[in-house]
Amino acid sequence: MAPTRNDILALVQEDRVHRDLYLSEELFRLEQRHFFANTWNFVGHASQVPNPGDYVAVEIAGQPLLMVRQPDASIRVLNNRCAHKGMPLATDACGSTGKFFRCPYHAWTYKLDGSPLAIPIKNGYEGTRLKECASGQGMGALANVEVYRDFVFAKVNEGGPDFRSYFGDVLGAIDNLVDRSPTGKLKVEGGILRNVIHCNWKMYLENINDTVHPQSAHESATAAANILWQGKPVDEPKPMAMEQILPFGAGYDFFDRMGGRVYPNGHSMLGVNFSIHSGYAQVPEYEAALVAAHGAERTAEILQRSPQNSVCFPSLSVKSSPQAIRVIRPLAAERTLIEAWSFRAEGAPDVLFERSMTYNRLVFSPMSVVAHDDVHLFESIQEGLKAGRNEWISLHRDFDPAELEGGTREVNGTSELLMRNQFRAWAQYMTADMA
Repeated sequence: MAPTRNDILALVQEDRVHRDLYLSEELFRLEQRHFFANTWNFVGHASQVPNPGDYVAVEIAGQPLLMVRQPDASIRVLNNRCAHKGMPLATDACGSTGKFFRCPYHAWTYKLDGSPLAIPIKNGYEGTRLKECASGQGMGALANVEVYRDFVFAKVNEGGPDFRSYFGDVLGAIDNLVDRSPTGKLKVEGGILRNVIHCNWKMYLENINDTVHPQSAHESATAAANILWQGKPVDEPKPMAMEQILPFGAGYDFFDRMGGRVYPNGHSMLGVNFSIHSGYAQVPEYEAALVAAHGAERTAEILQRSPQNSVCFPSLSVKSSPQAIRVIRPLAAERTLIEAWSFRAEGAPDVLFERSMTYNRLVFSPMSVVAHDDVHLFESIQEGLKAGRNEWISLHRDFDPAELEGGTREVNGTSELLMRNQFRAWAQYMTADMA
């Protein structure tokens, strides 16, 4: 018997969650149908589809979709299937379809907005019910699509909160990232690092807000970096990789004082006071360009705010400095695709793009000195959760009954409220359309 609404709600308690959230394939299938379909998920970036007919293929809520640039320069998200027999209209990860989509099976064609264009031997359908049913209506497009500062989001299901109500103030993290360009424009460049990890997607997402693990999980990497830099003059400029890796070894007090903030619907910002990105070398000519574009006050606000991670729940994590994002794409209960993207800020010096690329390779590449620690831990935890006796995952640290009232709250940087907030949102949207 499928879990009921009450069964699912019982898996998320005020200070712990049940291991089925990580292990159950049945629950994952329900997530695709309910949770991911009810939430706003990141699709892609407008710079990936510069010309009409350009597309990017993605999967959201278990559904194959296409982000497509339209002739009027707008962006639509279409179902990637022919209305006839179900053949995907695009089988590459990205590309250009030209002026229309053509099915390779029976040559049904569709306009770039997904509407029907032509059908071979059309007279064979005269007098039938084709035009009256879904097969005659075209590919189908999602109604809930929002392009926010070139970041494209979509919600599969109808109903529920609109885009701005869902994300609220956490959209400021995207603003801070985009405004680091003097022209307010970003471009995806340098390729996307992809890594399939054999763990549940929630495990990775909660780790984004975990500041207690670096001291132990990444001890060997930071110890090696410290040895290499030992004895250098205090004022000697650090190589970029050293500048980025050394802060991982900061103590518990550093991470606790960096602070955090939780928002409704599972969103969060870690490092509201400062972060491991706050000490990067200044670039005077870049700062002058920002002042010319935004004014001194806004420039100071942009550059002084370098949060560790901002989570646009459930699929996007933003690092405004070093201008990088991670996209979480669930594949199965025990399999998750993680993407690390780098952005080039238009009008900014090349060193900023180099910083983004270096950070992603150093920290998020599966062969990096940091990510292999995390991947080993995630995949080991996925197996360890199958052990008997204890079926629960502890999220007790800094629990306060007052937090159950919800809303936006300031927290210390090591608080597990950052994680509890995600699971409460999961329970809310997982059951939103269940009787």
